Amino acid sequence: MTRWLDDDEMAFWRAYTVAAGRLNAAIDADLRAESGLTLDDYEVLVHLSEAPDRRVRMSELAERVVQSRSRLTQRIDRMVTRGLVERQQCPDDRRGTFAVLTDEGMTALEAAAPGHVASVRRHLLDHLDVTQIRAGADLFGTLLD
Repeated sequence: MTRWLDDDEMAFWRAYTVAAGRLNAAIDADLRAESGLTLDDYEVLVHLSEAPDRRVRMSELAERVVQSRSRLTQRIDRMVTRGLVERQQCPDDRRGTFAVLTDEGMTALEAAAPGHVASVRRHLLDHLDVTQIRAGADLFGTLLD
């Protein structure tokens, strides 16, 4: 039997989906205008910058950025063309490939980061008080567990 959403649950769900879509679109537009990076590009660069040796196996990176392997492969192809990322074969597994952040990619990330943070503040955080921010972190943290 289907457990339909009650009015509160439906209001929450719809507010979440619309807000998430609008936030991502606004932050993506700001990033594109200021740095030429998409939000998806930025996310890939952040994960690579935080990894040991600035490299992550492609299959693991796909999980981290919540993209299919084929979609990530296409994104990495474009980023390789731009010199932001390079591919390296995995020495332990011939089928495995690493995505590696280049110096140019790190420079692009560092240049884009202040604008990204400003955009996140302008479109999200500046509209919330500290209690709401903490509650949101707790709420979404629960969903990540």
